[in-house]
Amino acid sequence: MRKWSMFLILCMYLAILTKLILFKYIPLSEIIHHFNFTYNEYHWRSNNFVPFKTIYFYLYLADVNVSIRMENLIGNVIGFVPFGFILPFLSKNFQRLSAVAVATFCLSLTYEMLQLIFEFGSFDVDDLILNTVGGILGYLPYKITNLFYPFSKKKPADSLK
Repeated sequence: MRKWSMFLILCMYLAILTKLILFKYIPLSEIIHHFNFTYNEYHWRSNNFVPFKTIYFYLYLADVNVSIRMENLIGNVIGFVPFGFILPFLSKNFQRLSAVAVATFCLSLTYEMLQLIFEFGSFDVDDLILNTVGGILGYLPYKITNLFYPFSKKKPADSLK
């Protein structure tokens, strides 16, 4: 029963995350019109393929409101914390930090590639970095809690039969 609940929570979380990442500037009623596969020169120049370029810009160079900086930096981390927390509850395959980090990176890469291909936003390698950090941070409370209250109870040995 707990796995089904966590699966439903994961589905709702992914639906909300998808709306916030892919469709934040596009009304849901106009999404279908956005699948046109046209690429103009401006679109390709708005992407960032240089690691830490955007992070550095927002930390040291940006002449923008502090709330915009925080939304871009901290928002990318916080948005993926629930993913790192939920995954270990769903499968034993995700009870290692490395597995959660890889899964978070792959989910983030999927969102970034969709933004690049369908022009829902711009591809930013720094989002991959920040999102993956968020997944790792989400895993930590699970791991700490699991140390004190193990979620998977070990079955007694069959030697007493």
